[in-house]
Amino acid sequence: MSLGERFRAAREQRGLTLSEVAEHIRIRSVYLSAIEEEHWSAIGAPVYTRGFLRTYARYLGLDPEEAVAAFNASSAGSAPAAAGAAKPGPAMKDYREPRSLGALLWVAGAVALALVGFVIYLYFAPPRGGGQNAAAGPSSPAATAASLGQAPSGPAGSAAPSGSPSASPSAAVLPQTRTLAIHLSAPSWLRVTVDGNVSAEGTFPAGTTKTFHGNHALVRVGNAGGVDITVDGKPVAKLGGAGDVAEKAFAL
Repeated sequence: MSLGERFRAAREQRGLTLSEVAEHIRIRSVYLSAIEEEHWSAIGAPVYTRGFLRTYARYLGLDPEEAVAAFNASSAGSAPAAAGAAKPGPAMKDYREPRSLGALLWVAGAVALALVGFVIYLYFAPPRGGGQNAAAGPSSPAATAASLGQAPSGPAGSAAPSGSPSASPSAAVLPQTRTLAIHLSAPSWLRVTVDGNVSAEGTFPAGTTKTFHGNHALVRVGNAGGVDITVDGKPVAKLGGAGDVAEKAFAL
């Protein structure tokens, strides 16, 4: 039985088509067919043919070195390479294609690391302009009253009557906020937007607990089964099961 017939018999014995084998070992079916038909010139230089023979033989359970030795003994395997045979062609491109996966994984890891660093920076960075506004303070009693949510009781620069309820800061009407707490019992991607601002975003490990205050919150999770949410200490039903991507808005 010739070398190509041995490859074809081993493949048919396993009930596989050329397309199925090509999908698993990432070698185009036209080259697999050329091996079974011993049409070596369709593959290119002998160095590429030997590489394809080893990969195909391992997949079918044949001895790869025996297959290469049989090819070397043939006229195609023993013929010297042509002048341009070392130049990479389509066959070499297909054979090296799986190696690009490592480069893609490296790039994806670098991007993910940069994203995590950016999220940590946003989480711990102080609010812009917060210290300047606090140091400057209100420029007038009217501005002070406005910052407390109440109207000035008299002309600008005049003090409010001592008996007026507005004279006491405790009587000022302040916005009511509630507390939203998130606890992760399993690792999950998480993004929380509070009153229009992204307060947390990224992938966090199990055991992480985060607390947010505001009036409106939008919570989006990537592993809903591992996320527990409470509003003012009251548990909220899980947003989904393990691995589910879910989103829910909360009126705090």
